[in-house]
Amino acid sequence: MKDYDTSQFIKDLTALGIFLTEKQIKQFLRYYELLTEKNKVMNLTAITEFDDVFKKHFTDSLSLVKAFDFSGSSSVIDVGTGAGFPGLAIKIAFPELTVTLLDSLNKRIRFLDEVISSLGLSGVKTIHGRAEDLARSEELREKFDLCVSRAVANLSTLSEYCLPFVRTGGVFISYKSEKAAEELAAADHAITLLGGNIEKKIDFMLPDSNVYRNLVVVRKIKPISDKYPRKAGLPAREPL
Repeated sequence: MKDYDTSQFIKDLTALGIFLTEKQIKQFLRYYELLTEKNKVMNLTAITEFDDVFKKHFTDSLSLVKAFDFSGSSSVIDVGTGAGFPGLAIKIAFPELTVTLLDSLNKRIRFLDEVISSLGLSGVKTIHGRAEDLARSEELREKFDLCVSRAVANLSTLSEYCLPFVRTGGVFISYKSEKAAEELAAADHAITLLGGNIEKKIDFMLPDSNVYRNLVVVRKIKPISDKYPRKAGLPAREPL
């Protein structure tokens, strides 16, 4: 492994109240190497520079601590995980979590399996499939304490993908940027239909950057109707 300067990453995480062991930092470095190597042959990320990956992917993923307390053991599902953000980054930083990474593209799942094996992680699994289909399985429906997503979709659509996985009392947290306020107003009806309630929106800048972020926290307050999610494709084409 190359000799990387992780001082900014450590400083950023300290600002978030996160303190990693040397082993965990090495796992993030290995993750970075695997990501950029695989990115040469498949499209995983447009961000590849060392500092940018650590700031805009890793630190950004872990900024979830502003909205969720990871001090206990929780079950987490990352819907539309892509290259593993935020779910795999969260797993590395908080190894006691049980994490499920879900994506509709099998080659991304195969990449994540390589990373998980290389990093020697346990308590994390990958699932290939569409959220609309998998949310109807008995194994996954309303089973998770926390569902997260950095996927690029409007909040109404994301809520229909994600809230079916969340147990009553659990939370769905969506990573958003500047347009969160508009999306929140448009998604309120959908979230109510899906058994959720918008609890809060947290606005902040990533440490030592001009990157503005929002975390939208939706609490699951009642079981979801059997009508949802609708069949694959409909949540994106016709948001509630």
